[in-house]
Amino acid sequence: MQRTVLVVEDTDICRDALEVALMRIKDIEVQVVPTAEQALSRLRTHNIWALLTDLNLPAMDGFELIAAVRSMPQYSTLPILVLSGNANADTPSRLAELGANAYFPKPYSPAEVRAFLEQLSDAS
Repeated sequence: MQRTVLVVEDTDICRDALEVALMRIKDIEVQVVPTAEQALSRLRTHNIWALLTDLNLPAMDGFELIAAVRSMPQYSTLPILVLSGNANADTPSRLAELGANAYFPKPYSPAEVRAFLEQLSDAS
């Protein structure tokens, strides 16, 4: 069964590294958008299996995106992985309160992110 992972990342090098790493997962389609607004639009029109997002995005940040996604009944249990260089000590607890499933501080290993998604895929 094909599953779609939506990546929200506005930095080319990060986006490209993630896309390459994630495309190696069997039965995963990777879609990439650079803004939270585009991600919300995609979530409304596509069946998304998991969301990976940066926190520092233009206009609407990743925190706002996660809150918006969690308010959508069909995505209340969507796996959300956060990848960010945000160095604020409150970030992990704030993400947990919003309902994010994992936090990978930059610099992160795309292979670790891929392994986490593979575990989710095997469990579902």
